[in-house]
Amino acid sequence: MILLALSIPAGTGTAAAVSNKVSAAATDIRLVFAGDILLDGYVGDQIAKYGVNYPFVKVAPVLKKADVAFANLETPVSTKGEAANKTFVFRSKPGTLAGLQYAGIDGVTVANNHILDYGQAGMLDTLSYLDKYGIGRTGAGRNVEEAFRPYTKTVNGKKIAILGVSRVLSDSSWYAGKNKPGAASVYAPEPLLGKIKQSAKDNDFTVVYIHWNQEFKDYPEKYARALARQMIDSGADLIIGAHSHCLMGIEYYKHKPIYYSLGNFVFNRSTRGGEKTLDSVLANFQIAGNKLSASITPVKILHGQPAFMDVNYNKKIIQLLNKLSFNAVVDSKGNVSERNAGAK
Repeated sequence: MILLALSIPAGTGTAAAVSNKVSAAATDIRLVFAGDILLDGYVGDQIAKYGVNYPFVKVAPVLKKADVAFANLETPVSTKGEAANKTFVFRSKPGTLAGLQYAGIDGVTVANNHILDYGQAGMLDTLSYLDKYGIGRTGAGRNVEEAFRPYTKTVNGKKIAILGVSRVLSDSSWYAGKNKPGAASVYAPEPLLGKIKQSAKDNDFTVVYIHWNQEFKDYPEKYARALARQMIDSGADLIIGAHSHCLMGIEYYKHKPIYYSLGNFVFNRSTRGGEKTLDSVLANFQIAGNKLSASITPVKILHGQPAFMDVNYNKKIIQLLNKLSFNAVVDSKGNVSERNAGAK
């Protein structure tokens, strides 16, 4: 059964934190999505000083309350491989994954333009370490079948699936193949659309977490809006985007939400993108029967650490999202709804 995203009921969710939903029924399912996580560079230095839990200390209480907490891991975690010949190359220490474990992050997508920064060896090592730390994964693998295999979890009898994919990869050598390790590439519509259709048959709720669009841009590319519709037409219930390193707006199509970019979450400040690369949100969703309600929780990255802020900051982020969004509205409490429920 495919769940429809409907307007959020009055009084549910707040911009302070999803943990405020104390009245949620025991059968409701709470999902929380975060943006890009990097554990190298400046963040790596902070971890070396203050420990692996440091980046997540302020947000962990909220993440831990979710039935599924999910993010984009924008780095290999490995000691293996040779650095790729590209401008920005990341590699984080495997032990830093204990921070994600502490924070209650259930799984990550690794389909992005950094997972093969240290080649297939670094990528495969990353997958092994994620398994070792008990962190679910999607988006890369030893072959195309594993790369496109969604993360799944059954919560209160509902099967939740999250499929990690990327339309930003260095070149075709990064694409997973029949017998070739790599990332789940979606430069072509297949196997993506077929995998979404299969997931919609096998699971109750299908999320696509996709790496796409241009860095530091406020609005999605034309192709992204078209692809989002194709994915929803194929059975996706929710689309979460990454790669721009800044917030993008929200759109509804067939009453289903598309979050074009959640921005960074645990990340170095970008000199190219400026201050807006420090602004972020947690995207919160609550499934109650066949209804999906949504809210956002603003956060700001301070010294490599996402933190909840004051009312003035929350107001600024809500105003920004309302400016950037298409047919979605974010109210003063962070609740997200469709502006015109009849829009297609």
